[in-house]
Amino acid sequence: MPVVNIDNRNKYALITGATSGFGYELAKLFAADSYSLVLVARSEDRLQEVTNEIKQRYSVEVTPVSCDLFDPASPQLIYDEVKARGIIVNYLVNDAGQGEWGRFIDIDLKRSLDIIQLNICSLVALTKLFATEMAARGEGRILQLSSEAGKVPMPLLSVYAATKAFVLSFSTALSEELKDCGVTVTVLLPGAADTDFFHKANAENTVTYREEELQTPEEVARDGYDALMSGESRIISGGKTKQHVYMANLMSDSANAKNMKKKMEPSTSDEGRFYPEHDASRKERDAIGHDSGDLDESGR
Repeated sequence: MPVVNIDNRNKYALITGATSGFGYELAKLFAADSYSLVLVARSEDRLQEVTNEIKQRYSVEVTPVSCDLFDPASPQLIYDEVKARGIIVNYLVNDAGQGEWGRFIDIDLKRSLDIIQLNICSLVALTKLFATEMAARGEGRILQLSSEAGKVPMPLLSVYAATKAFVLSFSTALSEELKDCGVTVTVLLPGAADTDFFHKANAENTVTYREEELQTPEEVARDGYDALMSGESRIISGGKTKQHVYMANLMSDSANAKNMKKKMEPSTSDEGRFYPEHDASRKERDAIGHDSGDLDESGR
């Protein structure tokens, strides 16, 4: 039987993108410490599956909220649902995010704008809604998912990298603004990881995904969780990622862009990675039901 922390059971963590990758692993870490959860994801079936799994394994309260954060109205709907249930969110984890591989001029404009909506606008809206309450109470912690991509221009994932640069800048500024309010803001910068990101982004044939060693979602989630609980303003996950960020800081933007383009170009290797090893990310990929990408008949 898991050890139960009664004090934590009265506290809630709201996690977006909770059915796979970092969000799923962060949900498990909160649950292992007896926190109650509000889990947010698009797929109602997958969300219920993860809800049942965590409830059974950790014996914590889990509230699933099925919502599509590509929709500008969703952050307010999530907030209203939480308020209607009488839940006070002590921890906010903005994990949901996507990219789309290819030249910007070749990618459908709606897809690019949807990524900006998801990665930036929904994150800002959720942060505004819950950080305002946290500051009024004088307590709360926020974890924002950026990326090492937020430190460098990234051809063939140009919109995604730009959104992560926004998250990094926004979160760092917010951390300074709220430091005297009892609210901490932690921004997490992982490297390329074994999640369903590459599948949703149509980026499974890139050099990075096919040929390079990827971080595990468990490793990234643990780094982010520990930094959040310690009140750190920024955490770069993994030694390899730290080295990449260090080198990027020494190079010009144009040199970084050329270097990143090579990593994002199609792989010519007949061997390498074709499928995520992370179990929850495999299930997420299978649930989408496409060979690659995240688009359905509605274009989303």
